[in-house]
Amino acid sequence: MTLTACPTRDEVARLCAELAAAPPGEVVCEVGALVRADLAAVDALARLRLEAGRRGHRIRFHGAGADLRALLRLTGIGETLGPV
Repeated sequence: MTLTACPTRDEVARLCAELAAAPPGEVVCEVGALVRADLAAVDALARLRLEAGRRGHRIRFHGAGADLRALLRLTGIGETLGPV
């Protein structure tokens, strides 16, 4: 699964629907294309994390830059970070 540079609510909803349709397992979400590390990005990732958890998935965010990594740690979802 890959997030675009500026994910919209529709894109996040589509990705959540994909998670809901998939059998439980490990999910890697590539986030390296995210343009800005801001609260909108954190909101998108938090929504994906919540949906993944509801559906029995373990989600990892791969490719996060230093700013996004710091924000995710501050918001309490840093455990989802994979390798840079």
